[in-house]
Amino acid sequence: MFDSELVSADDAAVVAAIEEWAASEAQAAARRLAAIGELVRRRCSDDEQARWACDSWDAAAAEVSAALGVTHGRASGEMHLSQILRHRLPRVAELFMAGRLSYRVCRAIAWRTDLVEDDEALALIDGALAEAALGWGPLSEYKLEQAIDVWIDRYDPGALRRTRTSARSRDVNVGSRNDETGTTSIWGRLYSTDAAMLDRRLTQMAHGVCEDDPRSIAQRRADALGALAAGADRLACTCGSPNCPAADDERAAGVVIHVLAEAAALDAEPDPAMSGESAPLPRVTRDTTLAELLAPRPEPAPVAAPSTAVIAGRGGIVPPPLLAELIRSGAKVRYVRRPSDKPEPGYRPSTALDEFVRLRDLTCRFPNCDVPAEFCDVDHTIPWPWGPTHASNLTCKCRKHHLLKTFWAGWSDRQLPDGTLVWISPASKKYVTHPGGRLLIPQWNTTTADLPRPTGDPPRATGLMMPARRRTRAAQRAYRIRCERALNDAYVAERNRAAPF
Repeated sequence: MFDSELVSADDAAVVAAIEEWAASEAQAAARRLAAIGELVRRRCSDDEQARWACDSWDAAAAEVSAALGVTHGRASGEMHLSQILRHRLPRVAELFMAGRLSYRVCRAIAWRTDLVEDDEALALIDGALAEAALGWGPLSEYKLEQAIDVWIDRYDPGALRRTRTSARSRDVNVGSRNDETGTTSIWGRLYSTDAAMLDRRLTQMAHGVCEDDPRSIAQRRADALGALAAGADRLACTCGSPNCPAADDERAAGVVIHVLAEAAALDAEPDPAMSGESAPLPRVTRDTTLAELLAPRPEPAPVAAPSTAVIAGRGGIVPPPLLAELIRSGAKVRYVRRPSDKPEPGYRPSTALDEFVRLRDLTCRFPNCDVPAEFCDVDHTIPWPWGPTHASNLTCKCRKHHLLKTFWAGWSDRQLPDGTLVWISPASKKYVTHPGGRLLIPQWNTTTADLPRPTGDPPRATGLMMPARRRTRAAQRAYRIRCERALNDAYVAERNRAAPF
């Protein structure tokens, strides 16, 4: 059992075990990064492909992504961290390898020292941090950054990540999908002026519906943001009255999203309990007692049987009552057409076949890639015309992983009739990915015709060229560092100016 080893141990032994395994965890993380660094050395030593849109770094990141089960961006970040520890912070890396510094601390040190360019200053900072970090103890993220910055400020003040930090960090994030409620959190940072305008606009829209709208002000503000995203300039009222002047919903004519649903989900009814402060009040008559009015009101039973509906690409769950509300507001219902058993004659799939493949896959089919299918290329697994234009030979791949498969030797994929892809990496590792539609709606039979394997040798591709970058990856990084240090120069010069007499 998970907890059986320490059941009979005393408190001191349990705490000692926590410390011991934290050190072991740090050592394991350090060795993982060391292995990643070795792969980078082997894969990224040649600069011939430095200007390729999918360069040697991307090719190595694809291997790391598949091996770790993380996204391409996360894999690239781990590679970058491995190079910093390997080449820039050897003394910090030594303590990390010994389990005396945690992954969190080493990652913070690597990020905060990224703008240091002078080798002598970097060596001094590395040595100072290696000695100081052992005595820091547990620090919050803010205090950890402050402790690191003390030493950067001493040896290279122009490398501090300080100037215009808040403004440069503005962003809006949509994530943390909640599969149980069909809601998604949103957070971010805006200019103060933009935030004030957004706040006022949401409040105006929330008060633009009639008094019979059952939603609270908070719920109306949330719905107003969705209306703005769809291009609407006002919020539709949900009072249900045909004579309400604010009843028209403009969202159906705005931005288009696709919701993949099983047929049973289309029979659901809107749920009035999804809006409002609490469960509806009981009907009051002359015979209603005070005890009945004050009694706890249970939530009403669900108005729809359980069924599955997901947003294509993002994979967020859409509850059947919400889907019913969208359909009532004008969303169009179109049934997914099953493709023919016969291949299509041309290179580009028909609209119906393209739609089937994208809804079946939902995202890029490379391991751990979540790029929505609508932004992907529809790729022939066996290259056309040797391979047919058919659902059993088509999958969605984002542009980066499409280029990786086409131009980088070592990656290959084999497709099964149900859309399953079997990938083989340059290290001969096997990775299997399944269609997103089948994973989220298991009862959907995505199997299409079992096509015969083409005979003979595939034709050699001619005229294909890898798209080029404007700057190499190294040049882009150097440019970014120069720009950020230039922003700090004015601050440093002002701080170092002699005081007036």
